[in-house]
Amino acid sequence: MQQRTADQLFKTLGELKGGAMKLGQALSVFESALPEEVAGPYRAALTKLQEAAPPLPAHTVHGVLAERIGEDWREYFLEFEDKPSAAASIGQVHRGVWHDGREVAVKVQYPGAGEALLSDLTQLSRFARLLGPLIPGMDIKPLIKEMRDRVSEELDYELEAQAQRVHATEFADDPDVVIPGVVHQSDQVLVTEWMDGIPLADVIADGTAEQRDRAGQLLARFLFSGPARTGLLHADPHPGNFRLLPEEEGASAGAWRLGVLDFGTVDRLPGGLPGTIGESLRMTLEGNAAAVYGLLREEGFVKESIELEPDEVLDYLLPIIEPAQVEEFTFSRGWLRDQAARIADPRSPPTSSAGS
Repeated sequence: MQQRTADQLFKTLGELKGGAMKLGQALSVFESALPEEVAGPYRAALTKLQEAAPPLPAHTVHGVLAERIGEDWREYFLEFEDKPSAAASIGQVHRGVWHDGREVAVKVQYPGAGEALLSDLTQLSRFARLLGPLIPGMDIKPLIKEMRDRVSEELDYELEAQAQRVHATEFADDPDVVIPGVVHQSDQVLVTEWMDGIPLADVIADGTAEQRDRAGQLLARFLFSGPARTGLLHADPHPGNFRLLPEEEGASAGAWRLGVLDFGTVDRLPGGLPGTIGESLRMTLEGNAAAVYGLLREEGFVKESIELEPDEVLDYLLPIIEPAQVEEFTFSRGWLRDQAARIADPRSPPTSSAGS
């Protein structure tokens, strides 16, 4: 059943352009929380779609550079590699050496990517029922609408350059986080300092417990401290956007730093993370059911027309914040799947811990 639906999804999305990869990136956030019999076929279909996208030919890339940087674009580079080092939903990245000797990453947006991708996402909303089994209990259409809104911003390299500059400035003296500087920016071309390192995906797949713990610590610290320091929330914590940077060959994971590569998707939070997040967490940890219920109603999470028992609301929330109740917690696929199933069916009883 899942395989047939996944095959139908592949056929439907196969005619799309950047939408398939963008959707795959968004859904990968939920993949670990799904049973393997559900996630497996969809993961395979989306991976096949992403791998099927051919890179832009060199002459097309040269044309974009000539149009956006100038006909003399080669004078800006001492070296430029025609073969892309990475591909994404709206463009690809080439390695080069800037005229001042700095190694750089050159992100080139696919010609027509904006119109095609926004059209793709509009089309995807028509096939939301095919995606329903991926995330039981969630309405896919609002997710696609949010993706469309964020993609509109991601297509704007000026906004991305601004966000990256702000982060680079605010984290300039940070001992644990490294943000590449922006070298040059135009409508469809963004040039930043090149960053080597260990892809976060490799650490997740093959790293030691110490390495994974360090990566998780760095990632959480960056994501949660960012809004207070920059007024921006990095809203695309996809593993492909991060590198782990050992200080030297063979250095222990405790000395690793986190490199952040992509700032195309950010949320503007000029006051930092909303204080109600901390308030609700504190109230829940204290077991104050009445206060939690009052705050959720005040913030619009509980409609005025609905009456719930505060104690039942508290019981519903407690398993989600289980990691905050203990000194050490192991996030496992089993725990994530239990929480996803429980959230999809609020009537289901709380599950026992999968972490410790």
